[in-house]
Amino acid sequence: MRVRLDRTLCDGFGYCAKHAPKYFSLDDWGYASMTGDGRVDPGDEDDVMRALMDCPIHAIIEITEEGDDI
Repeated sequence: MRVRLDRTLCDGFGYCAKHAPKYFSLDDWGYASMTGDGRVDPGDEDDVMRALMDCPIHAIIEITEEGDDI
């Protein structure tokens, strides 16, 4: 699984950092940043998916490979 964060959409709710702190952090103003390159370890997929689903403005996007049916 790979994800990306659109920082231009982030409104600073912080759910991503709460659910998946290994992948998302908050800056001094409370806006999210990605930690790493967006690749998610298989054991962390549930946490990152929860962060993705709980983001009220959908700033986290799952990246799928060409041809995937997701």
